[in-house]
Amino acid sequence: MDKFLIEGPCKIKGKVSVEPSKNSSLPILAATLLFDKPVIIKNLPKVKDINTMITLLQSLGSKVTFSKDKRNVEIINKKKMKTFASYSIVKKMRGSFLVLGPLIAKYYNSKCSLPGGCNLGARPVNYHLQALKKLGMNYHLKDGYILAKSKGKLKGTTINFPKISVGATENTIIAASLAKGKTTLKNCAIEPEIKDLTNFLNLAGAKIRWSGRTCNIIGVNSLKETKYSVMADRIMAGTFCIAACLNKGDLEIQNVNPKIISTELNLLKKIGASIKTTDNKIFIKGPKKIKSIKNIKTKEFPGIATDLQSQLMVLMCKAHGKSTITENIFENRFMHVAELRRLGAKITIKNNKALIEGNTLFKACPLMSSDLRASIALVLAAMTAEGVSQVDRIYHLDRGAENFENKLKKIGVKIKRLK
Repeated sequence: MDKFLIEGPCKIKGKVSVEPSKNSSLPILAATLLFDKPVIIKNLPKVKDINTMITLLQSLGSKVTFSKDKRNVEIINKKKMKTFASYSIVKKMRGSFLVLGPLIAKYYNSKCSLPGGCNLGARPVNYHLQALKKLGMNYHLKDGYILAKSKGKLKGTTINFPKISVGATENTIIAASLAKGKTTLKNCAIEPEIKDLTNFLNLAGAKIRWSGRTCNIIGVNSLKETKYSVMADRIMAGTFCIAACLNKGDLEIQNVNPKIISTELNLLKKIGASIKTTDNKIFIKGPKKIKSIKNIKTKEFPGIATDLQSQLMVLMCKAHGKSTITENIFENRFMHVAELRRLGAKITIKNNKALIEGNTLFKACPLMSSDLRASIALVLAAMTAEGVSQVDRIYHLDRGAENFENKLKKIGVKIKRLK
């Protein structure tokens, strides 16, 4: 397995471009199963999760043609598609479960494996299944697979999600796009990636309208031939912003609309960062002295993203004074804490709250990542540590961070991949 060697402490300076959004690309690619006509998806990130979704689409019968730079794909579906989403593919990534909605909406049946992905807690798919059942899907569980059918077209209805869920919102929106009549979804997730999905579907002829956390969908019979370009990755944009704050960095972050991380930028201003923005750039300078923040809480958008929690924890370890971080989304999202302690962090966990002492002088040591965002956090910590750290299991990072080490090298980080 590949690993990183990182020599710190590093001070970053220069320009970095944000890659396209993985979390936006995956539901959009799943939604292409609704189409009879060719679809071109532009501006895809070059990460393993995208390859997994493409492999899944191909296994279902989609013909996928990449552009020379592997950034764009043309997808043409067969008239008769397969509806079996195999465990061997779906186990690799939770986003694979997003094919269930379109398969039921378009082909009225599916055998779909229960999903895998980062081990962040239970993350049950019951909200997906309950919503799709209300649209007319019948299902049962057998041997780790959801065996699902509908009697013809799904039928529009009103669905009130008992809890805000990104995946369930996406799966249900995709399915309802071809349902008969009107569907009203209440208590929806409203992350920018979900709005990107609905922008894509509307461009193809879907009838989707938003009002706060309510999504109204009038089903259509078919979707038209479409070209669509995926939005920038707000989590990687936020990651680079945090990296710039760690050691008095000075960074120009390109190719991102600052509005999609406005909550996190306001937080970084509170710790002392100097931030200026344009329509598609962020200019950020790290403070001489990082101020602590008493109570950081992750929350559904527009709150602080759970995918930036581990990176913010590294920042609070370097802050002057005590901080707390409360994780409200995933119950297993403190797995990076043990590794940060090995570097010298003083962090105490009480239920879903982390108490961080601050003023930490990280000392290099061997590290092992547990999931995608934790991998990135350990890289950031190693960048500020004295000496050479080794970060193992970076296959987690490769799932969702494009060309990460080369981007870091260009802005002053001494990092090397060992094969």
